[in-house]
Amino acid sequence: MEFHANEGKNVEIEVNGEVYLRHAIKTRFVKQGDSYIDLFKEYVSPIYQEGDIISSSEKIIALCQNRVLKREDIKVGFWAKFLSKFAHKTTAGVGVGEPIKMQFAINQVGLLKVLWASLASAVTKLFGKKGVFYEIVGQEVSGLDGFYDHVWKEYGDIGILLPENPSKVCNEIHDKLGISCMIVDANDLGQEVIGHSEDIKLTEEELKGLIRDNPTGQGHEQTPLILIRKKSANKE
Repeated sequence: MEFHANEGKNVEIEVNGEVYLRHAIKTRFVKQGDSYIDLFKEYVSPIYQEGDIISSSEKIIALCQNRVLKREDIKVGFWAKFLSKFAHKTTAGVGVGEPIKMQFAINQVGLLKVLWASLASAVTKLFGKKGVFYEIVGQEVSGLDGFYDHVWKEYGDIGILLPENPSKVCNEIHDKLGISCMIVDANDLGQEVIGHSEDIKLTEEELKGLIRDNPTGQGHEQTPLILIRKKSANKE
């Protein structure tokens, strides 16, 4: 098969001396309540071969699981409005610099922990260390997506949580379809593997290496699934 990479990304990547090919799979717009089994069956099964690994965006799995918050259900208070003014802004999406996301952090872990995280973040930034806020408040806060319409208007009034039981989801996909997969929380600034099917033998660091340049892209690519194959295993 012919492998396709998104603009600015490479098809090939080397991890621990092995060269892998990545193919960005374009899908329909995934909506809340869709079936991830049906998505994999439709878009992955026709091109998948044994030994491949599919990297899936956490967002589409969460949408399929209805892991969604509505803007109208979150009341933004004083502290969220105040603290969000001091949050670091990035090009990778809207974080707690958006008051509603800061409020979610407060609701999730409590005001005292958010205050401590904000103070620690301000101090460590003076020494060039970033990301301390999210290290303290945890992955559920850092993984919250949505509540902005800069890329997709459909996400303007909803927040998308991390998937529930991501490794269990991956094992279900493997059991039903024979597809090895991992679920990742990734953007152009960083990547995390939050779950993978238990048949995969690569280490978590190796799996992160496969998607270290965020091959799904950061905009309108609509390629939430990436097929990864060892170059030596590719059948022309």
